Amino acid sequence: MQELLSREHYHRIPSPEETPQEGQEPWADRHPIPNTRTAPPKAKAANGKQAAKVNADAKSVKSGNKKAEKTKKGTVKTPNSINEAEGSYRSEKEDCPPMGLETLKIDDFQLHASTMRRYGLGAHRGRLNIQAGLYEDDLYGGGWCAGRNDPLQWFEVDARRLTKFTGVITQGRSSLWSSDWVTSYKVLFSNDSHTWVPLKNGSRDLIFIGNKEKEIPVLNTFPKPVMARYIRLNPRSWYTGGSVCMRVEVLGCPMPDPNNYYHRRNEITTTDNLDFKHHSYKEMRQLMKVVNEMCPNITRIYNIGKSHNGQKLYAIEISDNPGEHELGEPEFRYTAGSHGNEVLGRELLLLLMQFMCQEYLSANPRIRHLVEETRIHLLPSINPDGYEKAFEMGSELGGWSIGRWSQDGLDIHHNFPDLNSVLWEAEARKWVPRKVHNHHIPIPEWYQSKNASVAVETRALIAWMEKIPFVLGGNLQGGELVVTFPYDRARSQGVLREQTPTPDDHVFRWLAFSYASTHRLMTDASRRVCHTEDFAKEDGTINGASWHTAAGSMNDFSYLHTNCFELSMYVGCDKYPHESDLPDEWENNRESLLVFMEQVHRGIKGVVRDMQGKGIPNAIISVEGINHDIRTATDGDYWRLLNPGEYKVTARADGYSPSSKVCEVGYEIGATRCDFVVSRTNLSRIKEIMEKFGKQPIKLPLRQIQKRPRQRRLGT
Repeated sequence: MQELLSREHYHRIPSPEETPQEGQEPWADRHPIPNTRTAPPKAKAANGKQAAKVNADAKSVKSGNKKAEKTKKGTVKTPNSINEAEGSYRSEKEDCPPMGLETLKIDDFQLHASTMRRYGLGAHRGRLNIQAGLYEDDLYGGGWCAGRNDPLQWFEVDARRLTKFTGVITQGRSSLWSSDWVTSYKVLFSNDSHTWVPLKNGSRDLIFIGNKEKEIPVLNTFPKPVMARYIRLNPRSWYTGGSVCMRVEVLGCPMPDPNNYYHRRNEITTTDNLDFKHHSYKEMRQLMKVVNEMCPNITRIYNIGKSHNGQKLYAIEISDNPGEHELGEPEFRYTAGSHGNEVLGRELLLLLMQFMCQEYLSANPRIRHLVEETRIHLLPSINPDGYEKAFEMGSELGGWSIGRWSQDGLDIHHNFPDLNSVLWEAEARKWVPRKVHNHHIPIPEWYQSKNASVAVETRALIAWMEKIPFVLGGNLQGGELVVTFPYDRARSQGVLREQTPTPDDHVFRWLAFSYASTHRLMTDASRRVCHTEDFAKEDGTINGASWHTAAGSMNDFSYLHTNCFELSMYVGCDKYPHESDLPDEWENNRESLLVFMEQVHRGIKGVVRDMQGKGIPNAIISVEGINHDIRTATDGDYWRLLNPGEYKVTARADGYSPSSKVCEVGYEIGATRCDFVVSRTNLSRIKEIMEKFGKQPIKLPLRQIQKRPRQRRLGT
C-alpha cells in the first residue's frame, strides 16, 4: 500500500483545502522531495591512471564533510540568540544529513517530550521507521505519543552541541491496531532549553504540513538553516479519531567543537580509502569493472541470470585462479539485497570487494591467504529492481518497505521451496534414510512449473547454488542487529515462534557468534535495541524460527538442498543509512565480514577416491551423531563444517564398500584433512564385468533365487 501511494504523495503540493484548520497561520510550502543522497562522481576505469582517479574520487567523497567543516572553522561564532544565528545564515542553503535518530547516534536521553501516554510510547520511541511490538500495550511502542491531545504538546531533540538545522522528517505511529499521526506542526529552537524561538514566516509562526498516513515519511526543509542546540516540534493538528503521535528524524550539520566530550566519545574514523557512497545499478557495475581492472589476476565478473526487468544479476569472484573450481579449495559466498530497500549489505559487499583487491595488492598476509585458499563469490544485488525504487526515494524517504519485494511482488528471501515439510513428513513416516535422504532433498515438481509463484531472481539463485559446491554463505539484510541461523520455519503447525534447531545447531551457533562477536555493536550489552528485541543479551544471535517463523527461506533451502550452511546477517538498525554513515557502518562490519569468511576453513575436508585414484562424485559423507549428511563435488572433494572435537566419519558411494575413520578437528583455523579410498563391492564388480562383455547381469528377486532348488527337487 505504501508503495502504491508514494509517488502521488511525494510529488504534489498540498491544495488550499489541505491547509491546517488553525487556518489563519501560514504553512510552509512543502518542497518536492529532494534526493538526500549526494550525487557521486561517476567511476572511471580504462587503465591504471583511471583506477587511481577512482580512488582519488572515493577519497574526496569520504573526506568531503571534514573539508567542509574545516573551511568554516574560522568563520563560525556562537550566536547570542537564535535570530542572530538565522541572520548570519540568511543566504545559505545547505542539505545536511540526518542527525541519527533512526541509526541510534542520538541517545535516548537526548530525546524529551512534554508528556507520554505510557513508557512504551515515550520520547525515546519517537525515531523514524521504528517498528512496534505485536500488541497494543507492548513495552516497545511504534512512536512517541503524547499523554494528552492538545496543542501544548512537544517533542524535543538535544543535539548536545551547536548545530545547523535544515529540516525535519516525520511519520505517524507504527501500529497494527490504531491510526495516529500529526497533520501539522510548528518548529522551535533554543540554545538553553528555556527560551524558545519559533520558526517564522514574516511576523507569524510557520506551520508545516505533516503526515496524511502513518508510514510514508514527509520531509519539510526550512527556508534557511537555523543555528541552535535544541529543536522542538509542536503538533498543531492531528488525524481525526487519532492521537498526537510522531516518529521523527532531524536533518542537521553539527558545528566543529573539539572540546565536545560526547562527540569525541562516539567518533569513528576509517583509514580505508574506499568509495563510500550509494551506487546505482550502472555505478555498481562500473565499480565492479574498476576492481576487476585493478586486480585482473584474482577477480572475475559474471552474472547468474536476470531480474524481472531484465537487469543482470552480477557477481564478482575473488580467487587466485578465477573461473575454476580447484580441488580441495572451498567455495564461499556473500549475497545481499534480496530485499531491495535493505541497501547497507549491498554497499558493504562493494566495499569488501574494493578492500580485498587493495589489500591483496598491498601484500596483506591475511587477505592473501584468504584469496589463495578460498574461492569467494560476492553477489551485491539480488533484487536490483527493488533497489532502484528505494534508490529513487533516497535514504530517509523510502520508509520501511518501498523496494522490498521483487518487481512481481515476491519476497525473494522467502520464495524458495519449503523442503522442511518434505523432510519432517518423511521423518514422521520413518522414511529417513531408507526412502528419503536427510540431505539434498529434491525440489518438488509443483515448484518447478511455469505457473508457480516463483521470482525469476529466485530461479537464478537456485541454478547458481546447484552449479557451484558452496560450503558456507551469508546473506546480508538490514533493519536489525543480529545474526540468524536455520531453521527459519517452526516445526509445530500454527506456532509463530518456536526454537527449531537443525542437526548442526552447534555448528550454526558458532558460525553466527563468529560474526556477531566481532561486530562493533551486536554484542554490546549497553546498546539500545533497534526496535523491539534485545538480541545483545543472546550474544547477538538467534535461531530464525524462534524469532519469527517463515517457510521457504533461503537459509533452510540452502541447508536442505545443497551442502552450503547459510546464515542471515542483519547488519544495521537502519535499512538505508545515509551516505555519510557508510564509513561508520564499514568499520562496524569489516572485521565480521572477514572472520566469517575464514570459518569456511573450520572442520574437515578431503577427497573420496576409488582404488585407481579417481575422485568419486556424489559420495555421501556421514558424521556419527549428526543426522545430516553432505555429498562430494564433481572431482570427489568435500568440506564438512564441524566444531573442534573427534568425529567418526563414513564415506559411502553407490557400488562401493563404505569406509570409516576417526577425524579430529582442532581449535585453530584450518580444516583437518580426512581422505577416503573406497573399493568396489563384489556385486558391482560382477555387474561391471558382465556389462563390459555385453551381458546383462541377472536381476532376480532374492526370494525367486531361493525357490529354484526346491522347484528342481519337485521335478518342475
